[in-house]
Amino acid sequence: MKRLAAAALALSLVAAPAFAALKVGAQAPDFATTAFLAGKATPFKLSIALKKGPLVLYFFPAAFTSGCTAEAHEFAVATPEFAAMGAGVIGVTAGKVDQLAEFSRSECRDAFPVAGVTRDTIKAYDAVLAFKPDLSDRTTYVIAPDGKILLAYTALTDPLSHIAKAKEAVAAWRRTHPR
Repeated sequence: MKRLAAAALALSLVAAPAFAALKVGAQAPDFATTAFLAGKATPFKLSIALKKGPLVLYFFPAAFTSGCTAEAHEFAVATPEFAAMGAGVIGVTAGKVDQLAEFSRSECRDAFPVAGVTRDTIKAYDAVLAFKPDLSDRTTYVIAPDGKILLAYTALTDPLSHIAKAKEAVAAWRRTHPR
C-alpha cells in the first residue's frame, strides 16, 4: 500500500494540473538578467520591457532538450503575431544557461531573447520543477504593462499548448486595451 501511495505521489508531480501559483491579477516580481538575442548578450529588466507593452514570459527547463526546442521553435514562429498585438516574448530558464547564446540563434531563430535566471527568480514565479528543483518548470505568464499577471499556465508535458494560451491572453487584453 505504501508503494502504491508513493507511486501515486510521484505520478502527480509529473502530471500536475495546468496551473501556476502566481494568480491572475497578482503583481509580477521584477527581475534583471542578461538575455541573448541572435547570440548577442543584452541586459534585460522586466519593468523596462513592460514599458513597451504586455510581455509573454515563459519558463522552460533547459536549452536543447526536445520539448524546449519544440516550444522555442513555435514561439519563434508566433513572435510576429505577438508583435502585431504589441506584445514581446522572452524565454527564461535556470538550466543550461551556458548554452543560451547558441540556443537563441539556432532554436529561437533570432526571433526573441532567452535568458538565464536564478533560483530566486524561479521561486518568485513558482516555476521550480518539482522533481528537479535546480531547473525551471514549463510555465508561461502573460504580464500586462502595469505588471499584473494576465495568464499563469503550467504544463510540463505539453510545450506547444503554451503558445496558444499566451496568444489568447494577449488577444483578450488587447480587446480591452486598444491602441
